[in-house]
Amino acid sequence: MKLSPGWLLSLTLLLPAGLNAQSKKPLDHSVYDGWQSIGTKAISNNGKWVAYTITPQEGDATLVVRNLENRQEMTVPRGAAPVFTEDSRYVVFSIKPFFKDVRQARIKKKAPDQMPKDSMGVILLGGEKSIYLAVPNVRSFKTPEKGSGLLAYLIDAPKTDTAKGGKKPAPAKDGSDADEDTPGKPGGAEAGHLVIMDLRKATADTVKSVTAYTLNKPGTKIALVVNPPKKDTLGKAGVWLWDVQNRAADTLSRGQGTFAQFAFDEKGQQLAYAGSRDSAKAPQKFFSLYYFRTGQDSARIAVNRGTPGMPAKWAVSEHGNINFSKNGTALYFGTAPVAPPKDTTIVDFEVAKVDIWHYKDDYLQTMQLRNLTRELNKSYAAAYFPAGGENRMTQLGNPDLETFVQLDEGNAPYGIGYTDKEHRVAMQWTGNTAKTAYLVNVRTGERKLIKDDLLGYFYPSPQGKYLMWFDLPAGEWFSYDIAGGATRSISKGMPVKMADEEMDMPDYPRPYMPSGWMEGDKYVYLNDRYDIWQTDPSGKTPPVMITQGLGRKTRTELRNVKLDREERYFKPKQTLLLRAFNDSTRYGGYYSLQLGGKKGPQQIVMGPYAYLAPEKAKDANVYTFQRQTYVASPDVYAGRDIATAERLSAINPQQASYNWGTAELFSWATYNGKTTEGIVYKPEDFDPKKKYPVLIYFYEKLTDGLYSYQAPAPTPSRLNISFFVSRGYVVLAPDIRYEEGHPGKSAYNYIVSGAEALARQPWIDKDNIGIQGQSWGGYQVCYLITATPMFKAAWAGAPVANMTSAYGGIRWESGMNRQFQYEHTQSRIGATLWEKPELYIENSPLFHLPKVTTPLAIMHNDADGAVPWYQGIEMFTGLRRLGKPVWMLNYNNEAHNLIHRQNRKDIQIREQQFFDHFLKGAPAPQWLKNGVPAVEKGRNWGFDY
Repeated sequence: MKLSPGWLLSLTLLLPAGLNAQSKKPLDHSVYDGWQSIGTKAISNNGKWVAYTITPQEGDATLVVRNLENRQEMTVPRGAAPVFTEDSRYVVFSIKPFFKDVRQARIKKKAPDQMPKDSMGVILLGGEKSIYLAVPNVRSFKTPEKGSGLLAYLIDAPKTDTAKGGKKPAPAKDGSDADEDTPGKPGGAEAGHLVIMDLRKATADTVKSVTAYTLNKPGTKIALVVNPPKKDTLGKAGVWLWDVQNRAADTLSRGQGTFAQFAFDEKGQQLAYAGSRDSAKAPQKFFSLYYFRTGQDSARIAVNRGTPGMPAKWAVSEHGNINFSKNGTALYFGTAPVAPPKDTTIVDFEVAKVDIWHYKDDYLQTMQLRNLTRELNKSYAAAYFPAGGENRMTQLGNPDLETFVQLDEGNAPYGIGYTDKEHRVAMQWTGNTAKTAYLVNVRTGERKLIKDDLLGYFYPSPQGKYLMWFDLPAGEWFSYDIAGGATRSISKGMPVKMADEEMDMPDYPRPYMPSGWMEGDKYVYLNDRYDIWQTDPSGKTPPVMITQGLGRKTRTELRNVKLDREERYFKPKQTLLLRAFNDSTRYGGYYSLQLGGKKGPQQIVMGPYAYLAPEKAKDANVYTFQRQTYVASPDVYAGRDIATAERLSAINPQQASYNWGTAELFSWATYNGKTTEGIVYKPEDFDPKKKYPVLIYFYEKLTDGLYSYQAPAPTPSRLNISFFVSRGYVVLAPDIRYEEGHPGKSAYNYIVSGAEALARQPWIDKDNIGIQGQSWGGYQVCYLITATPMFKAAWAGAPVANMTSAYGGIRWESGMNRQFQYEHTQSRIGATLWEKPELYIENSPLFHLPKVTTPLAIMHNDADGAVPWYQGIEMFTGLRRLGKPVWMLNYNNEAHNLIHRQNRKDIQIREQQFFDHFLKGAPAPQWLKNGVPAVEKGRNWGFDY
């Protein structure tokens, strides 16, 4: 391929010869911004092209477009979000502004409309040379899902229109002119110019004053919301339908208004949307459902407040999702009670601001306030049948049946309705709710009870013949025959469990979710821990293990990989791609399995790697994926055979200049007689004759990540393992299993026994062992320093210090009460505070602080939405009163895990200084020695020694 000017061929990056571990530098805080990862990845339908972005942690990304046949590459600076067109002839992408320009604009506090804007790029693929088009100031672009040749994109409307070229848009059939200026703002959206390109004919039309646009799947029609300025005397506001072939528009709804939720049917011949003619300043807005079919002069109002079947004082909701059934016969939309008009007589500063908590409320006030916008925008499912001529609608949902699920993509005469009403109060201590399911007739709204008060999960079949559910207390899968009404267990008597075999929380084990269904809903494919079972939902034939026991025999988890996002069910003799993960070796890989075949799973590849994001070309047997190890970045691979696929990217070549590390499994016997494992990370220049300080990082189970790459990055609060290993630390990441009622003791049994086992190695400096954990890991850190003096330094992020006060607290991010996690989930007490107060005290570090001899650093932030930050305060003030060395970092307005990059960089520096001081004897920085007074906040960070 001959490349046009401006393109650069990507060169294979070779590692410097002769560079050995002894001469490599340790990682430092300057490396983060340039460390790269793979962002978006896409493969063309014909399997000839792959596009991916290489993204630094901070800075400008690069888009790579690669021809898999001739291996040539094109690189686009700042390219992002690539999309291949359906015919594989073009790739369309965004071009981000320079990072430095955005930074400067933020420094200057420029208004949003003055910030640097995205551009759009288009590349013609194939041929002797690439053709590249770049368009500035593009807000968005769209290509049709199942059509070719169409590209529509919205650009900023210039203050003075000087656009040239392209065909002047044809007038709408009502005589209005589409070529108008000055954007408007219907519904708060800034109007722009919509450019409609026919990529095959190289033509372009522009429609001005567009605020929203939607393409049909074939790419033959575009629905537009047009809002010309009020001074315009020619332009006609409203909803237009653009005919791509004829390059002309029809007016569907004329005049100003608010329009939302545009939806075409599968063939692109029907269109529906919600619309209101009320003024933006009106105290109330009333929406109607508009419907258009090819052949009509304009869209008609299909449903409004007066339509038979509409509940009294209800209307069409602008927030309810609108969609056609797959066959186009049913139109689903949302309705809601009409909100009362705002009382304009109320003077804001004269009224009380109060939240009233009531013990009978379905949800705590904190949850209600957290979900206020969602509740205000809530809608309930309804159906309309355009071809019936009935001029009526069917209300399917209401406050007593909030959730409605269409069956067979809306084609089925029934749907499933769910409700957890009457069970919501119990969410406070259970964490979930029992649900009741009904069969709902979509034409009449009639309901039939299917399953009452299920504590578990519902799972409809794709073609609507069955509703399955997993009953958590029973530990079984059940099927309900929608036509016949029979309910049966389809997993009873199976020789293996269908739910988590390793569950160690005081709750019912969760199921291994199914792999999928056979065409016609003939079979459902259930998963156990390792294998896949073909199960007959009708109960006529016994289950068959289609993986032939390979998974359990080799301790390899086998799971179907869904490669086609539109696939609803399997077909006879279809070959599945199975993701494989071995419990013993932690190897990753893939198997193939032909349904109905006799061979069982056939290994494609299995090895000491972790695989990510597999994709398959729609029309070719070509795959792309990422592969990684602790040492190798997750690069992009592609090819017809996963086992021999070619590596396309080579990110992070700079790693070769730094002392990296190795990762290996390490096993030991715990104090309670169990055998467990952990990962031991060693420096690349490891010398068994030296003594290394140790950091122990833990959560629950981490060894599944043995082959995961860990980029050096400023941490959100966890331990940056690669960074510390590079700087001469050995790191142990142990697996932990918990005993109900004794999570603290369990952590001690596994973590301290692991520390002692590791300390017996001659290359470990057993006098310099530190521990670090975040959240649940932070709690365990705080508990351990009350139980043993063996750790020389400890760092706890967002820990619970006092289970008795945390028990009744609030998880502010969700608004939920914390009781459920002590009684049923992670905290693993298994009883209420008043049933077993002794367990809450036993497991609370706060009650054992006099035993602490280990210096402790705490990070707990005042906007923590998971663990209330007063827990960190309780730990800090208790140790402070006892004269124990303790520090606390509160990153203002920060979350449970740090979000802002500047704070992540800050804590990374402090973690290094803290552990280097206590475990390596480095000087103590000012913040450790004397702290930083509030009067110096923002001027002195205390990093100096």
